[in-house]
Amino acid sequence: MSSQAHEHHGHEHQALGGRVLTLPFLICAALVAVAGVILFQRYTQGLGAASNLNDGYPWGIWVAIDVVIGSAFGCAGYVIALLCYILNRGEYHPLVRPAVLASLFGYGLAGLAVLVDLGRYWNFYHMMLPWYAQPNSVMLEVGLCVATYTLVLVVEFAPAFLERFGIEGLRAKLNKVLWVFIALGVLLPTMHQSSLGTMMVIVGHKLSPLWQSQMLPVFFLLTAILMGFAIVVWESVMASLNFRRPMETPVLSKLAGLMLVVASLFVVLRFVDLIVRGQIGQIFGGPQSGWFVAEMVLMISGLALLIPKANRKRSRALFLSASLLLAAGILYRLNVYLIGFTPAVGPWHYFPSVKEIMVTVGVFALEIALYLLFVKKLPVMHAVHPEHG
Repeated sequence: MSSQAHEHHGHEHQALGGRVLTLPFLICAALVAVAGVILFQRYTQGLGAASNLNDGYPWGIWVAIDVVIGSAFGCAGYVIALLCYILNRGEYHPLVRPAVLASLFGYGLAGLAVLVDLGRYWNFYHMMLPWYAQPNSVMLEVGLCVATYTLVLVVEFAPAFLERFGIEGLRAKLNKVLWVFIALGVLLPTMHQSSLGTMMVIVGHKLSPLWQSQMLPVFFLLTAILMGFAIVVWESVMASLNFRRPMETPVLSKLAGLMLVVASLFVVLRFVDLIVRGQIGQIFGGPQSGWFVAEMVLMISGLALLIPKANRKRSRALFLSASLLLAAGILYRLNVYLIGFTPAVGPWHYFPSVKEIMVTVGVFALEIALYLLFVKKLPVMHAVHPEHG
């Protein structure tokens, strides 16, 4: 899209206005405050004071949910930028800013969650220093990509701030170079979302055969794309209902077709992979087979809802399908990083403490509170003109 076209569209957004201190916002703020108190304890007394992490399970829900799943929620901007700017499908433009905002929060808070989980959090900047770098480390690549992509998202969302405060000169200059950041915004998630799968390939037999596969990078990229589409649909329908805006069903129905393709590809490849590896029997008798079945039931139910074309034009069916597919993606990533993982030595057990859970709830509550603040004070949502309802 040309900078002139982008300039034209830039004024097609509006702040929703209204009170910020609503009941949902205050509830989220209270949850954030509770998480803040727990984090104070964690940083002053160590990880053991707030979590059930141990030598067998060094990663708990702060990584599995806040980072691995949270960053997948943050792929909304990735998939919409891919469609709108790379594939030049301009009809998706109304979804760009809300999607980029969702990505900014998803990745920004995932980065903060990493600092919560790190034992020596004060050394986090070491990954930026070449003399500490291990160039063969997939974890280094993930860390650098996530950090860089978060900065890219800040730049991609900057036009909303500049527009809100009337800094048109800088906004016009930014629009001329925005294509560079958009290109990076498509490249970086493609790299690190697949690498999140690669990280679990190297744990070998500690991961159940139901999930351990050389195809993990492909599956993680597919779930990132699928969850990106699904969160766009989910957020759009929720925003329309809660802010009393017209449903964006026409453009969402086109996304639904893409969700159907990606979800179907994921299911087919999962079963082909199990057959090729000779592990298909694990579905019926493996120790974690129930979790695999639940994951597949959610995924197949979500895609089955989208098969009738009529359902793709109904906001209720779209919302239900997006919810099921999100749940399937969440469970798949949770299965790989936590449920399907078994330490090789020692009778290790892990279940998150109440404090761990409250910190995770606080992270997502902060995301919701910031979302409410931003959409009410900044031009994020596309403007609704009288002739469009």
